[in-house]
Amino acid sequence: MIRTPEAFARSTVEREGESGAAWLAELPRIVDDVLGHWGCVPDGRVMHGGVGIIVPVRRGTGETAVLKVSFPHPGNVHEPDAFAAWGGRGAVLLHERADERFAMLLERARPSTLAEIEDGDEVVTVAGRLSRRLAVPAPPGLPRLRERADDWEEQLRKDAGELPHTLPRQVVDAAVATVRELGRVQPDLLIHGDLHARNILRADREPWLAVDPKGYAGDPAYDGGTLLKSRALTLLGADDLRRAVRRTLDVFVEAAEVDRERARRWAQFHAVQAAFWGRRHGFRVARGGSQRDRLTAFADRLAQLLT
Repeated sequence: MIRTPEAFARSTVEREGESGAAWLAELPRIVDDVLGHWGCVPDGRVMHGGVGIIVPVRRGTGETAVLKVSFPHPGNVHEPDAFAAWGGRGAVLLHERADERFAMLLERARPSTLAEIEDGDEVVTVAGRLSRRLAVPAPPGLPRLRERADDWEEQLRKDAGELPHTLPRQVVDAAVATVRELGRVQPDLLIHGDLHARNILRADREPWLAVDPKGYAGDPAYDGGTLLKSRALTLLGADDLRRAVRRTLDVFVEAAEVDRERARRWAQFHAVQAAFWGRRHGFRVARGGSQRDRLTAFADRLAQLLT
C-alpha cells in the first residue's frame, strides 16, 4: 500500500475535518483497487497537490503514467470530462477514469512547472497559447459559468456590505457590472477554469501540457483573470505595477487571441473577489498575519488599477 504524504494528510484534515480523515483512511485501499483494476504498479514517490495525490505508475504495457486520486468534492467532478474533451490537445491524456473513486489514470508529464520560468512574458505567452487551444466546444453536462452569475453578484454585494474594506464603490460596482454584462451570456466553450503556471507542466509529447482543470464552459477571457491573479507574488515586486499589469494583459490577449477589454474586466472581477476572499478566509499561501494583509492590500490595489 502507498504511504500518504504527511503534509497532504494534515492539510486535508484541516480543510475537510472528519470527512477528510475518513477519506484518508480509505485512500491506500482506493489506490490499490484502481491500480489492480487497471493493471498498473507504483513507479516512484507519491506526490500531491492541494486536493489529490499523484502516484507515478507503470502500466502492463511498460508505458509510464500517473494515477491521480482526488478528495470527493463537487469542484473535482468534471476534471475527467475536460481531459476527455481535449483528447490530449494542450493537456495531458486521459487513459482511464473511475469517477465513483475520483480517480484517473493520466499521461505522465515532467515534475517541473511553468512557474519555474523566470521570464514573465514567456510564462504568460505559454499560458495564453494553451488557453486558446483548450477553448473547444464544450460538451453537454459541464457546469456553465453563466449559471454562477447570480451567486457571484449576491456574494459581491454581501461582502461589500459586511466586510471592513477600503475598496471604492466604483471598483465594486465595476465587478458587479462585469457579472451582469459578461457573466450571464458567455460563449459555450470549454475553458480550464484555474489557469496558472503551476498547472502547466513540462512534457515530452508537447513542450507544455495543462493539468488540474475545473472543466467549465464559458468565456476564454475568464482564464486571463485567473492567470493575472495567480501572478500576484511576482507582480508585487514590480517597480511600476500599472505598467507590469498592462504588459501581462497585453501578452496574454495576444497569445490567447481574446478581446483585451473582456480580459481586463474579468481580471478586475477576479481581483475584487480575491480582495474579499482574503478578508474572509485568507489565502492558500497566507491564512493570516502580515502576509495575508499584504496580499489583501495588493488585491485592493490591483482591482483599482484594473477598474
